Amino acid sequence: MIKYIFGFFIILGLGAAGWLYNLYDEIKHDVDTVVNYAPKQSTQFYDKDGNIIANTFKDENREYVKYDDIPARIIEGLVAIEDTQFFEHSGINPDAISRAIIKDIKAGAFVEGASTLTQQLIKMLVLSSEKKIMRKVKEALLAIRLESILTKEEILERYLNNVYFGHGYYGIKTAAKGYFDKDLYELSLKEMAILVGLPRAPSFYDPTKNLKISLARANQVITRLNTLGWINPDQYESSMKEIPIIHNQTLTKNSAPYAIDYAISQLINDIPDIKYGGYKVYLTIDSDAQEIAKDSLKQSYDEALKRANSKDDSDKELNGAMISMESSTGKILAIVGGVDYNKSVFNRAFQSKRQAGSAIKPFLYQIALNEGYNPASQLFDISRTYNYTVDGVQKKWQPKNYGGKFEGIVTLRDSLTFSRNLSTLNLVTDVGIDLTTNELKRYGFNDIVGNLSITLGSMSVTLVEFSEAYSIFSNNGVQVKPYIIEQIVNKNGEVVTIEPQTKEIISPEQSYLITSILNDVVTRGTGKAAQVPGIELAGKTGTTNNNVDAWFCGYSPSIQTLVWFGNDNNTPMKRTETGGKIAAPVFGNFYKKYLELHPEIPRTFTMPQNVYTSNINGKTELFTDKSPLPEIDILVQPSSPGEEVLEF
Repeated sequence: MIKYIFGFFIILGLGAAGWLYNLYDEIKHDVDTVVNYAPKQSTQFYDKDGNIIANTFKDENREYVKYDDIPARIIEGLVAIEDTQFFEHSGINPDAISRAIIKDIKAGAFVEGASTLTQQLIKMLVLSSEKKIMRKVKEALLAIRLESILTKEEILERYLNNVYFGHGYYGIKTAAKGYFDKDLYELSLKEMAILVGLPRAPSFYDPTKNLKISLARANQVITRLNTLGWINPDQYESSMKEIPIIHNQTLTKNSAPYAIDYAISQLINDIPDIKYGGYKVYLTIDSDAQEIAKDSLKQSYDEALKRANSKDDSDKELNGAMISMESSTGKILAIVGGVDYNKSVFNRAFQSKRQAGSAIKPFLYQIALNEGYNPASQLFDISRTYNYTVDGVQKKWQPKNYGGKFEGIVTLRDSLTFSRNLSTLNLVTDVGIDLTTNELKRYGFNDIVGNLSITLGSMSVTLVEFSEAYSIFSNNGVQVKPYIIEQIVNKNGEVVTIEPQTKEIISPEQSYLITSILNDVVTRGTGKAAQVPGIELAGKTGTTNNNVDAWFCGYSPSIQTLVWFGNDNNTPMKRTETGGKIAAPVFGNFYKKYLELHPEIPRTFTMPQNVYTSNINGKTELFTDKSPLPEIDILVQPSSPGEEVLEF
């Protein structure tokens, strides 16, 4: 009889061993999940001064922290309140299990758990939290196996980075910044106690909702530390009395959402997990400039609404955009894609192509200067009728100046200063459509048609593209590519640094001729609303047909800024909304405010050595070897308008 009983137990034991082996074989891949822990991590974006301006994440807002960077007091507090024998057991705590079983039997239900921190980590990462025998067996087996692979420190690192602390914060570093606006090493003992007390019931103990309950829980942690002798009486007394300041905030922050969206657009194709891969992205953005740009754009927008008829539905479509960059490098200091991100996330600074209008004129005049014209060259500002055909149908085009008047004869300088359409048309006609078109393409414009419509800015550009083109003026003939990302650091500490991209297009002396004229635009021409006392500025207004688009594109001796306004549905704005009326004030206000914060920036344009001055017709004028002073001072006005045949 005894041998049968003995055989029965052998069979039972072998069966149990086989069952446990099959069970472990079934769940061993779960061990790999914990060992090869790779949580989603927030990506931090910083401005040029190293200030954080945004966190981006997917599902879980988490900033990872290594074990060596976690204060010892946090470890002690966690172990004291959750698993005092953590550093002695091998994954499970038999004594705690025995106590829990006795209480559960007496209650007739699961009333007390006995999970170690190792078991809690497994439950968080690979198992459910349901209270069933099979789940508890799996949990115990995994805990024992895990502790044979990972060190205690590695387990704690995973636990403190994975656990949810309430309020949308995952991981202890994120929670410290969220609740206390501090790094871990800055926390007081009471603040640490609040944090380590949260994982048991994060919503219930959330200090932003239930501060008294949260403090009571923290006091339990501190009392336990005192009972274990891990803190001294003075630390105990002072900590029990402390009531920390709690911050109720969102860690997404994102003080410059349009800038962040543009930065992400530049990275997303090469780094698909940029939003949640734990990167640190250092931007060229100047937070002060970004705020000034946003406020300046909104101010002009509000003024435009006051001028508008409130019954006009098109006013609801009015919006604007702005980009400012360091002229010599292309570093974007501010980029605003709309007047209110909360109402529209569409980023008009890079997602929208709009017609350049008369803001294209400086490029046309630069081409003429490079062909031997001079700022003093005389141009015909007269009406001409152009015959052209479209699909075999004969049509006529008779362009006009803004306001309908013409001067007859104007200098090249005054023609650009006052944005004369007719003299510009005549200038481009004389220089040649083909040459002008080819040069515009060399300057970076792609949407070009080979006819006189280019003189009215028919090509479409984004603000970013237009900024790159305009840099040939603001950067002395050297074109720079605007960029917003300075450096990227991945979670392994690998660094990628972005360098400026430059290309010499024209000589410094030739570009300076345009700068001198665009300075006149601001001081006495169509851009007078952009003036700022104490600093030289250059720029060009731009207004397309029917006031669909309004621009001001300009620069100081060191910073270039472009402003655009228009209706999102491409309908005309009010006739009053020109580049000089709605866009130039934004430019002026930006430089006024920026100059107050940075009085050290260069104030005057520097004339290159190969630019000379002389008197002509009683006025001082500039000239270069390529753009000599004209030999003929006075032109005879034609007696009648001319006609020219165009093919569109």
